[in-house]
Amino acid sequence: MSFEFSLNHFFDSNMPSSTLTINEQVKARWANGERLLHLGFGESRFAVHKKLRSALCEHSVEKSYLPSKGYAPLCESVARYYGDKLKLDFESSLVMIGPGSKALIYALQLALKADLFLPTPSWVSYAPQADLLGNRHFYIPQSNQLGFEFELSALDALVKASGNERKLLIINSPNNPTGQMYSTEFLEELAKYCRQQKILIISDEIYGLVQHGKIEHHSIATFYPEGTLVLGGLSKHLSIGGWRIGVALLPNTPSGRKLMAALEVIASEIWSSVATPVQFAAQVAYSNDDDIETYIKTCTAIHGVRTQFLYSGLTKLDIRCAYPNGAFYLAASFDHWKPQLKLLGIQTSAQLASYLLDTHDLATLACDSFGMASDQMTLRLASSYLDMERDEDSQRLIDLFESNIDHDVFMSRQHHPNMHAALDGFELFVRGLADTR
Repeated sequence: MSFEFSLNHFFDSNMPSSTLTINEQVKARWANGERLLHLGFGESRFAVHKKLRSALCEHSVEKSYLPSKGYAPLCESVARYYGDKLKLDFESSLVMIGPGSKALIYALQLALKADLFLPTPSWVSYAPQADLLGNRHFYIPQSNQLGFEFELSALDALVKASGNERKLLIINSPNNPTGQMYSTEFLEELAKYCRQQKILIISDEIYGLVQHGKIEHHSIATFYPEGTLVLGGLSKHLSIGGWRIGVALLPNTPSGRKLMAALEVIASEIWSSVATPVQFAAQVAYSNDDDIETYIKTCTAIHGVRTQFLYSGLTKLDIRCAYPNGAFYLAASFDHWKPQLKLLGIQTSAQLASYLLDTHDLATLACDSFGMASDQMTLRLASSYLDMERDEDSQRLIDLFESNIDHDVFMSRQHHPNMHAALDGFELFVRGLADTR
């Protein structure tokens, strides 16, 4: 007799990451010759900077394992770099290099074994990671659907109901999926509360260098250095998500040092060390090189112009969006169209995303993946892929942008045909809804 077993007997989880799933689906359909407009995946599409390419090639012969914590000179560069950007003091011995900030957040949740508190909406992987570890998670109710703010009173109610001495809050600014950023006033207030309640904070600042220039990014570690774990990486502002390198900067306290020791054990047993050539190349990325820093500013400016253009186009169609100040995302609400959507058999955000994909060739992401109620008709839209589907498109847009072209001309249909096609698709969809009134 053959032995059979049920995986569900010992493993119970949600579906795979929705962001990765939609990207794989779109690429499969592109491969079959379908024309889809990809707003579903937040991958920065600019080319790898030539100095990073050279560094990776130069060190491709490096084949030995590095320390699980990370290459010591790289840790020193990371501490200096983020210390300069955030105007904070970081200790290189408390820097951990990991295979993406995603893995580091998982490792931190594993080490801390804490109840997890999340704003609504939050990035798709925070809660599933807690589920995989058997840790409880709680979504903080939002006070305003489009403001996506959480009140300390709402957090406090959940904290009091938790009953667990170990508590962890994850915040993400600039935010995925909304593109919003926390004000310094709110961060200071939140820091005071978390200090009083002895709540640790993971401050996911992976988009910290992708800000649109309207307001400045600040880290909550400024106000709560002893209780904040700062997470970052190179994937967003330097467009090298596939290189899989992230960083964690821990507090210079006895607890921070104890946590670092735990992370080193976890790293040694799971990923051993981040790829050696990538770590050497990352030293260049974290060297404050003038050419690379200029490139970051150029790419970020382009992200800002493109995302703001999409925001303006959608709001003109009465698609209500939270105002984005960073990253390359919009959270678009269709709640005011619920009666019309119901006539189409659409009663969840997932059904709405499927309808737009099948009927209007618009790939989006339902916000129930981000912790929102399934009947809230909110979609996350990413501006990063449109008109940069091919590698050569990104260089074309950089060259055009650096020619000091007027932003309105830069965003014209001539130079951004797919961005306009996406807005045309949303206009056709909304017009159809209006006709059903």
